[in-house]
This record gives sequence, structure tokens and C-alpha cells, in this order.
Amino acid sequence: MFHYTIEVQKEMNETIKILEESLKREGFGVSWQFSVTEKLQEKGLDFPIPFVILEVCNPQEAARVLSENLLAGYFLPCKIVVYSENETTKIGMPKPTMLISMINHEELKNLAEDIENRLISCIVECR
Repeated sequence: MFHYTIEVQKEMNETIKILEESLKREGFGVSWQFSVTEKLQEKGLDFPIPFVILEVCNPQEAARVLSENLLAGYFLPCKIVVYSENETTKIGMPKPTMLISMINHEELKNLAEDIENRLISCIVECR
């Protein structure tokens, strides 16, 4: 499966706050928070589903990845989404291991696995 997604019993804003705190403890910062819902509604489209994309980055890890292969920058920053579906808050991300496998670089696979595990632990803390 290309993604990791869980359901939580908290509302979206609380979930995002907990996630941001967890990411910070793990050395990741939120570079950008983008509300897809607000943007689509601003453009006159009816999109009622709360859907937020967080772009997250750990500068040291990003530098390591880019030093190994600049093509890996196509996958940066990492994305974590928080959305509401059927009155349930979900948190998910594309798996870094799946993305990095497309450039076939063994050392980056190990690094992607470490980053993936760390991001998953941050997501799980939101439960």
C-alpha cells in the first residue's frame, strides 16, 4: 500500500495541534498548512469535506537526502493530510519508502524507512 492512514477520535483542529507538537519533538517542522477545502471554496467550487495538507520537513534529513540524489527532492517536503470522512478524522501520508523506491537508491531506501517510521510514530501519537 502506498500510504499509511489512521482514524482518530479527535476533531481536526485538535488533531493538527497534537500532530504539530509530535512532529516538533521528532525534529520536523510544518513548512506549510494548506486547506484544500478553503481554497476550492474560495474559487467558487462546492467542496464541503474538511481536508488539510501539512508539508513537513526535517532540514537535516532533507539535506542528507538531497546530497545523495537530487531527484529525491521531487518528493520533498513530506506531506501529511488530515481530513474528515463520514464524521471521522483521518490522518495519512504517502509512505516515503514507496516514493523513494522509484529512484532505486539503496542508501536512500534505508533513510526513507527511518523517516517513515518516525512520521508514523508522530501520527500514532494523535490517537
